[in-house]
Amino acid sequence: MEATASAAQAKQDILTRYQQRSAGSRARHEEAQRFLPGGETRSSTWYAPYPTYMVAGEGAWLTDCDGHRYVDFLNNYTSLIHGHAQPAIVEEAADQLTRGTVFGSASEPQVALAKLLIERVSSIEKLRFTNSGTEATMMMMRAARAFSGRDIIVKMDGGYHGSHDFVEVNVSADLAATAQPAARTEERGVPEAVLNAVMVAPFNDLRAMEALLSEHHQRIAGIIVEPMPNAGGMVPPAPGYLRGLRELADRFGLLLLFDEIVTLRLSSGGLQEAEAASPDMTALAKIIGGGFPVGAFGGRADIMSQFDPGGPGILSHSGTFNGNNITMTAGLAALKHLDQGAIDRINGLGERLSAGINALFESLGIRAQCLGYGSLQQIQWTDAPLVTLKDAARAGQGISGLRELLHLELLNRGVYTSNRGMFCISTPMGSAEIDFALAALEGALRMLRSYMRENAPRLLLAS
Repeated sequence: MEATASAAQAKQDILTRYQQRSAGSRARHEEAQRFLPGGETRSSTWYAPYPTYMVAGEGAWLTDCDGHRYVDFLNNYTSLIHGHAQPAIVEEAADQLTRGTVFGSASEPQVALAKLLIERVSSIEKLRFTNSGTEATMMMMRAARAFSGRDIIVKMDGGYHGSHDFVEVNVSADLAATAQPAARTEERGVPEAVLNAVMVAPFNDLRAMEALLSEHHQRIAGIIVEPMPNAGGMVPPAPGYLRGLRELADRFGLLLLFDEIVTLRLSSGGLQEAEAASPDMTALAKIIGGGFPVGAFGGRADIMSQFDPGGPGILSHSGTFNGNNITMTAGLAALKHLDQGAIDRINGLGERLSAGINALFESLGIRAQCLGYGSLQQIQWTDAPLVTLKDAARAGQGISGLRELLHLELLNRGVYTSNRGMFCISTPMGSAEIDFALAALEGALRMLRSYMRENAPRLLLAS
């Protein structure tokens, strides 16, 4: 159906105001296209008609190249838990910078950060550092395969674990599946051969996982899962689900691998602590680097001993910047300022934001919901219960660009977040930032009601 004039006008007004207030970003984007494919180097930070160029950040706020300020609910996709230019992190990193960035040798900051992480995450007995979450999950999966002598890792349908080949399988959920989802590659350039080493199962479905393991467990090394899938839609684990995975892994003699790259922030010991579910290995990244590139993987000492250079049958693992002094120092400062009290406070702010968003949807008669856990929340365009990642994917169907328009209108109103509707809380935030975001969202939703009526009528309650 063609949009009515009012719906078309709402869309055009949002685009026009965005373009009028972002002339500097447009010029920079045009220049960037000469050197970068599409003018960007990260797929996740590009959006139409062109991305906003941020030039400074302080605390919970960003400033763009045109001088506009935004409260930052993206925080570099959850990695900046202390926001921007946190004084203690800046001071510690600057001091280390004057003494050297990386020495190509063993260093004390590596040991200090490893010790702190092991103290916090009880399932980790030994760990190693990488430069990204992608590397962390890749090496964790390799360790599981080497330790078990089996090739197959089971991942969740719709789960995301970075961009290495063995996790580029069912990153989007199989919407056609009526029972067990079919494993498939999605990115061009990923060889079909990876399907010989990856199987998929639906998140939050212990029966489906049990059926898959009953048939194939002798070929399976382990199960990898985000305790709450991030890119998959912030669908929380069902009560007992993570503990159920632990029980299944034990029953079938498999390793359980948690990707806590995003969810570590939800408790001092990660979501595994909050849910009382202990994995064999854990991948970390994001907040543990204090704003610098970082990753880590660790777990049981017997599994991690495979990486001991002095031991038999060593698994090699190198990286020029693994455990570099700047990242280790900044990460140590960041975690020292993130005790359980700070985590509880931002989790409470996240829950306040979620409650406020859900109240807005109810008052405006919109069939949508805010879903998540603590300081991590996301808008889902349905009022139906969401259990699996297929449920979350279906919620995004048939809304005709609504997410993208809402993202641009929130930018117009001074709120910076992801174009999929994710909101994450940082420690510099308080009630004022939550109220600012709720006011901006209310105005944006009211503006988009005519667009919903014509392009996504299922979202509106009958008035």
